[in-house]
Amino acid sequence: MEYFALDFVLNPSKRVFWLYILSSIFLAILYFYYSKKSSKLILSSKLWLHPSAKLDYYYFILANIVNLVIIVPLLFSAKSIALSTNKFLYYNFGYFENTIFSYSQIILLYTISIFVFSDFTRYWLHRFLHTIPILWEFHKIHHSAKVLTPITFYRVHPIENLLFGIRYSLSIGFITGIFIYLFGAKIDIYMVFGVNIFIFIFSAFGSNLRHSHVPFAYFTFIEKWLLSPKQHQIHHDKKHFDKNYGGYIAIWDRIFGTLTLSKDVKILKFGIRKNQMSEYLTIKDLYLRPFINLIKKGKFYEKLKNTFTSKFNIYKS
Repeated sequence: MEYFALDFVLNPSKRVFWLYILSSIFLAILYFYYSKKSSKLILSSKLWLHPSAKLDYYYFILANIVNLVIIVPLLFSAKSIALSTNKFLYYNFGYFENTIFSYSQIILLYTISIFVFSDFTRYWLHRFLHTIPILWEFHKIHHSAKVLTPITFYRVHPIENLLFGIRYSLSIGFITGIFIYLFGAKIDIYMVFGVNIFIFIFSAFGSNLRHSHVPFAYFTFIEKWLLSPKQHQIHHDKKHFDKNYGGYIAIWDRIFGTLTLSKDVKILKFGIRKNQMSEYLTIKDLYLRPFINLIKKGKFYEKLKNTFTSKFNIYKS
């Protein structure tokens, strides 16, 4: 268990990597210093030991074990997608020889393409998790958090983790396959600590504040391009679940009409509807509630269908 915890703190690909945590603390200090607002809530045990926060801690440990044992083995690799994409392009379009781009340009293009396309697919999967009723039942557990801490990031149902894993493999594999076809072995990525440089920059610049009560916002003109921590907090607000679906880039929200700026929302209230909150109080609830709700809805729709069918038959006779 100790090794498990250290892996998350020492691994730069994890959201709670020690450097990302420290940078977020630094940004939080700057925010409270310049805004002159009270940091009492952030330092209070009422936040960090809130029942919702403690549930996140317990769920974090169990969920990552479940993902490692059950979800990861079900995923197909990005490498297999890349090879399939490359074969498809080669058989349908023939050999392509690059005579335009230098090695450094190819690396830059690949680094940007991976980041941008992955963020684009993240936007749409996240939006589908909200707009498709079946998927919303699984995503709802993430929004059931009454308070936000960096560990809330991991309050995700295994089904959602599976979907995001598939999305990642398809996105990375697709782009990689195209680049292998166009440039052969001359592809690489600009990285810091083994992480895409853009992911590293965004992670170091307050990613852990996205799930927090520190309303750290960017300047308005920046928020039209890049999503600030407060913009994601707005997404967790009960009245704004349909806003700010993006991961890092705000362009997708702006193009598809779901962008909300920090200046437009003053008061934030996290969680789902009050009458539903009691259904997400235990680890068992977080795992089983989506299935229970889907079964109930299935029975309701079946009952509704039978009612309309019987009435129609009576009318017809």
